[in-house]
Amino acid sequence: MEITFLGTSSGVPTRSRNVSSVALRLPQRAEVWLFDCGEGTQHQFLRSEIKSSQVRRIFITHMHGDHTFGLMGLIASAGLAGNAQKIDIYGPSGLEEYLHACAKYAYINLGSRLQVHQVSPGLVYEDENFKVSCQLLKHRVPAYGYRVEEKDRPGKFDVEKAKALGIPPGPIYGKLKEGKTITLEDGRIINGAELCGAPETGRKFVYCTDTVFCDAAVELAQDADVLVHEATYAHQDAEMAFDRLHSTSTMAAQVALLAGVKQLIMTHFSPRYTPFGAITLDNLKQEARAIFPQTKLAYDFYTYEVPRRR
Repeated sequence: MEITFLGTSSGVPTRSRNVSSVALRLPQRAEVWLFDCGEGTQHQFLRSEIKSSQVRRIFITHMHGDHTFGLMGLIASAGLAGNAQKIDIYGPSGLEEYLHACAKYAYINLGSRLQVHQVSPGLVYEDENFKVSCQLLKHRVPAYGYRVEEKDRPGKFDVEKAKALGIPPGPIYGKLKEGKTITLEDGRIINGAELCGAPETGRKFVYCTDTVFCDAAVELAQDADVLVHEATYAHQDAEMAFDRLHSTSTMAAQVALLAGVKQLIMTHFSPRYTPFGAITLDNLKQEARAIFPQTKLAYDFYTYEVPRRR
């Protein structure tokens, strides 16, 4: 599970930062799950090591343009490149109408490979390995935060122990690796869990933007391995943050602290904070670290591998 930031600016792009988009790579299944898709995201793919052809799911937080204007370009390019892979898109009310309106006036045939799902608080998606849920945050328009949970896996299978018990290799090993109980031809009942090491705890990734500080973000981020949270403003600009329903660096840190997360990565920075200004992004980092020391600042193409729990 690996996170790559494709855009870390808020509102508008800058020379060094594009607008919002985060790619979650799942190497074990050769898939990329995309969170938000601001204008120019497909260009960011070309400048990164992430393959846009592997995008399987896209999760949109809200309908503001700096989070959605790159969708049709990415979808259209995938179609022109002959990418026949199905793409599921999840997001708030109005997303499907927006996509179909864009497709209509740009003469793009979305076909049957694109499926749009309107989300509401609770479970969004689940398969045998992952579960995705969302919560409604606090912004000027309906905005959702997303939580991706990797399901726990059985520990390492002890092949030598299985051989010592006289269990013949083959498909039966696969079932035992999954911790299942099987009955051998000689009548013996074997509990696969007893042939596996300690279970591997699944990792948890949470993405919260755009929002001012709210209880829903804290609830969504509980015990996450990594929380990606917007930090549009510095602490001294808190009044502006409350007016525009965005977060300050200290709000993001407070969410991380209250939720007991392992790592906070802040993103979605206002372009007002430049390297030569009175307030820089390093100041935002210092403000956050005073509350939550395990804080990092995201930048375009920064990649973070979510560590496995021990």
